[in-house]
Amino acid sequence: MPAKWSGVLVVHAHGGPSYGPPKTSRNDEDIKRWAITVKEGHAWAGSVFRQGGFAVTTAAEDTERVRRIFVDHVAKPRTTLLHGQSWGAMVATRAGEMFPKSWDGILLTSGVVAGPTTYDFRLDIRALYQHLCNNHPLPTEPAYPLSIGLPTDSKLTSAELAKRANECLGTATPAAQRTPQQAQKLKTIVDVLKMPERSVLSHLNWGTFALQDVVSKNGGASPFGNAKVQYAGSSDDAQLNARIPRFQPDPKAAALFSADVDHHGRFSVPVISSHAINDSTVFVEGQAALRQKMVAAGTADRLVQTYVDSSEHSYWGDAHYPPLFNALLDWVVKGQKPTPEGIDQRCKQLNPTQAKDCRFLPNYAVKPIASRIYPR
Repeated sequence: MPAKWSGVLVVHAHGGPSYGPPKTSRNDEDIKRWAITVKEGHAWAGSVFRQGGFAVTTAAEDTERVRRIFVDHVAKPRTTLLHGQSWGAMVATRAGEMFPKSWDGILLTSGVVAGPTTYDFRLDIRALYQHLCNNHPLPTEPAYPLSIGLPTDSKLTSAELAKRANECLGTATPAAQRTPQQAQKLKTIVDVLKMPERSVLSHLNWGTFALQDVVSKNGGASPFGNAKVQYAGSSDDAQLNARIPRFQPDPKAAALFSADVDHHGRFSVPVISSHAINDSTVFVEGQAALRQKMVAAGTADRLVQTYVDSSEHSYWGDAHYPPLFNALLDWVVKGQKPTPEGIDQRCKQLNPTQAKDCRFLPNYAVKPIASRIYPR
């Protein structure tokens, strides 16, 4: 709570997910990162979510619970905004539909807003990596379908995975010191999956441990598949598509996963969504899927999307968030629907001596998600 409160409560859904038991330190980190919220005069509340890992519906319930705790034990806000950051945007879209009367407006930043499609990419990198490297699993280790991420009894650590990736791709080796084979394999992953090489190891980790967590919550079956995907961008696409490992999704697991994580675009309040155009953690093209869903739901008039000239995922700098909150509040309280141009101008007006810090791109046109993640 700020010393002088605006009467606005911002309920924050954090990114991740975080695996294992929840820890209060998760929110200690968040309140430091999002201190700009309190500096703007707004109260901030967040849950660490009672269930670790990939549990979106229960995280949405906990987000509503922390709002009620604030109302019952701290103060009664005049306006309540829901902020979802990264994976927390997936939580926020679920909470927005599950508890429509709890929120006056929704802000999504760097958001996972394309539903299960976002995670198809993680199987793609596992399949392509194994085709090229054949060390995850090693030939001496028990085989398993890569679509499960890892067997539940696996002792593989992220450090060991990083070691294997470096041996095959040179991910921890200066480019000039990589072997020609390492350089070519790394280039193939970058070209086929349309991602910067600095992000390969991170996505390989998510394709291992995040998929393992999802599958564990779906009864041991995988909702992910790539059976009919046609990959492109390698030196020999015909050979790649003939030899890359293929997997069929389990229909029941896919239905369970979708029911837990997906939204339908049925938001009853204003939504502002903002994303960095070169975000290599959550691809900006997911924003096209968000608009498509809201168009289908008949709620597209409640959506404004803005874009930032940045490759950062977690935080774009203090200049960008006050104009987003201000624009959302004007929309909620005064009925003044913002425009991307107006948000950009507001950013520059709030920081006239540091206008260069405002990197909104009002005219950016996002491409379809199928241009970045292979459809299936």
